[in-house]
Amino acid sequence: MGKKIAAVVFVLILLIGGCRIYFNDYYYDLETEEDLISLEDTIPEPTFEYGIQTDSFTVHKGVIQPNEFLANILLKYKIPYPEIDKLVKESEGVFNVKSLHVGKNYTVMCSNDSLGKAQCFIYEPNAVEYVVFDMRDSLRIYKERREITTEIHTTSGVITSSLYKTLQDAKVSPVLAIEMANVYAWSIDFYRIQENDWFKVIYEEKFVDGKSIGIGKVLAAEFNHSGKNYNAYYFEQDNVGDYFDSKANSLRRAFLKSPLEFGRLTSGFTMKRFHPVQKRNKPHLGTDYAAPKGTPILATGNGVVIASAHSVYNGNYVKIKHNSTYTTQYLHMSKRAAKVGQSIKQGDVIGYVGSTGLATGPHVCYRFWKNGQQVNHLNEDFPPSEPIKPAYKAPFELKKAEFDKQLQKVKVKGLD
Repeated sequence: MGKKIAAVVFVLILLIGGCRIYFNDYYYDLETEEDLISLEDTIPEPTFEYGIQTDSFTVHKGVIQPNEFLANILLKYKIPYPEIDKLVKESEGVFNVKSLHVGKNYTVMCSNDSLGKAQCFIYEPNAVEYVVFDMRDSLRIYKERREITTEIHTTSGVITSSLYKTLQDAKVSPVLAIEMANVYAWSIDFYRIQENDWFKVIYEEKFVDGKSIGIGKVLAAEFNHSGKNYNAYYFEQDNVGDYFDSKANSLRRAFLKSPLEFGRLTSGFTMKRFHPVQKRNKPHLGTDYAAPKGTPILATGNGVVIASAHSVYNGNYVKIKHNSTYTTQYLHMSKRAAKVGQSIKQGDVIGYVGSTGLATGPHVCYRFWKNGQQVNHLNEDFPPSEPIKPAYKAPFELKKAEFDKQLQKVKVKGLD
């Protein structure tokens, strides 16, 4: 009897094992690459924008229109006034909601239900920054920045009418012309560049999400003006960047802080000052330095005298053009010591302190123009004019050799 039971058990084990093998083989046959449906194929990748997963929202894009405010926009997307008021108060210190500018982009993310109420509002003040008004579980308002990538590009050209037009024809942002003018502000007068002048330049261009957002630094350039080559190389020493020529001299020339060796500042640059003679409030677009009559007045930078004259308001004055960017003027002189057309070096005596014109006492009114606009020279951050320091000479030469090698590869169409 025991032997029969053992035999039955043995047979059952064989049958069960066979079934397992059969079914395993069967399921193995089903799970081939053709029959297996991957989860990756059925579940789409989540999408994100502004760091927010957008799959569960209906997304609306817009541009700020004239006379359109935050309230106008949010009311359209079912946000009532009390919630808007709370949002405005919570945004203080983070973003001024009155600063929405016409033409700027915004995004509204709304719920996918029948109400379609706004859950997030995002405003883009520029191509890099954006402000998020997150109105979901708890109100959060914060600023973020997109990642900026920098690419190095080169371009070249021959001047036909202007640098601006040449770059435009080469499909390069004309903003590069401004950057190059700043680099060569002390070497080349860009209002006097000539036909057939040519250039090569290595520069940075900045991108966000693959879209160009502007020109960065000029890294190196070669500009041939009136048959003479002007090279420029960007280099940092002591964490301060500046442009240097092929002999390691700075391309820039610093201005003196004051046109007087000794004197005191008595009136600053302001848009509203009570005029001591005219007895009314008016802009004072200069800086006054008081000193005894006859004190020498110094040119604050190298340049050419473009005016040396007398007028009712200015008295005796001298005006100097330093380059295509900067011009200075010195008013109320007792006597002028410079003539129109005269080349002036920094520190040259161009006149003497007086009180001619509308002046209550002896002083010089120093005026400073940048790109045609009068500005406060004390707020201008002029780079140092020192040459490369000895400790940085070797690194500069290596960097210069690297830039020269790259510039040699740049071909100038029409010349090479």
